Amino acid sequence: MAAQSASAAPCRPSRPLPPGAGLGWAGLPPYITAMRVTTWAEYGLIVSVNLAKRAGQGPVAARELAEQERLPHDYVEQILLRLRRAGLVDSVRGAKGGYHLAREPQVITVKDVIEASEHVTFEVNCDLHPVDPQRCSPEAACSIRPVWRMLEQRINDLLAGISLADLTHDEPELYHIAGALAGN
Repeated sequence: MAAQSASAAPCRPSRPLPPGAGLGWAGLPPYITAMRVTTWAEYGLIVSVNLAKRAGQGPVAARELAEQERLPHDYVEQILLRLRRAGLVDSVRGAKGGYHLAREPQVITVKDVIEASEHVTFEVNCDLHPVDPQRCSPEAACSIRPVWRMLEQRINDLLAGISLADLTHDEPELYHIAGALAGN
């Protein structure tokens, strides 16, 4: 098999995009914005935004958070434990105890919450499950790996630029915030 030259065409979708399909709200093509967000990440953000909206009002019990957000109590308990271990929430014991944010909502980012909930924001599959040990080794000149690394960086930059305080805004305002971060 002949090696590709350094001037090879960049990676493109196998099919052309439909007319009018440009960049999505995050500055990414639509076929990339369809990536999956895990339940851990989603629930972690839901719980964290609830706590951000209550900032300064005292602790809230895990059971109350679960009921208000209609989430399984067991998941909420585990999410809160992960957030506490990451230093994002504090717990208070006692009858009036519960959880509250450990820092101001303006300084806790979506990236912080996802990393605490899920441990990573983006997994490069070739790192975890290589298709072929030779092709996927760090020494190999893989032409696909840079695409995943650049995507990982864009995702991390976007998530690091959105705070929990931003997520307390209405959806249209958040699109404006995220669009500004993505340069749209």
